Amino acid sequence: MTAPARVGVLGGGRMGAGIAHAFLMAGSDVIVVEGREDWADAASERVGESVRASIARGAAADEAATLARLRVTVERGDLADRDLVVEAIPEQLELKVAALAAVEAVLPDHAWLVSNTSSLSIDGIAARLARPTRFAGLHFFNPVPASALVEVVVGAVTDPAYADAARGWVAALGKTAIVVRDNPGFASSRLGLALALEAMRMVEDGVASAADIDTAMELGYRHPAGPLKTTDIVGLDVRLAIAEYLAATLGPRFEPPAILRRLVAEGALGRKTGRGFFEYGDPA
Repeated sequence: MTAPARVGVLGGGRMGAGIAHAFLMAGSDVIVVEGREDWADAASERVGESVRASIARGAAADEAATLARLRVTVERGDLADRDLVVEAIPEQLELKVAALAAVEAVLPDHAWLVSNTSSLSIDGIAARLARPTRFAGLHFFNPVPASALVEVVVGAVTDPAYADAARGWVAALGKTAIVVRDNPGFASSRLGLALALEAMRMVEDGVASAADIDTAMELGYRHPAGPLKTTDIVGLDVRLAIAEYLAATLGPRFEPPAILRRLVAEGALGRKTGRGFFEYGDPA
């Protein structure tokens, strides 16, 4: 299996940088597009740090040669020769639709355009694009370099060739793919969020501390990280947005608990701010 030769990543934040890192390490030529020059500079440094860290941990790659295949730009038109473009911008529907439509307009006919959305409807977005058959979901997990799973999301009108092609890309990245039909929350977000929301309610109800609830899942069920630590990694703001979307589409069992709304309002968003359900010191 081989990764696409020319990959674009729309958005160079934590997820976008991780996705760029994964394709660089698999041998792809990667262009990351950001919205401003200062964001582009930060994205370039973020990807560079990630690549250097992997090499320091023993990844078989030449730093200079790997980073020579990276370009970070503010021009969406630079994606015009890409085989695959992965959108990785904030989980806001209208923002994603506008950005995806703008990118789609410059892509060659053969290119695949995919979203890293963790919950939004692939079919709903596809209906607003010019080439919906070449659009689908490719949901990576945070942190991308260390994660083993990628969710391949197939929409109702997605070209049937997509699932097999995406499985090949994921295998080339050294990860495992699961294929799911477009549905609110797909498989991973829906299951992971259900567990996390119940853990939050247990903290609210005084059943146990956040640390003890996580320990129960880590030791009792062999989860590598408990649901509240995982929420801190994902970002409480991200979890809140997903919960609100799933509550609107799947019903009140996904209604965000008051503790989640309160922490987000306080700016306690998890590791990236230094505080969430746990304290981390300096923001990540």
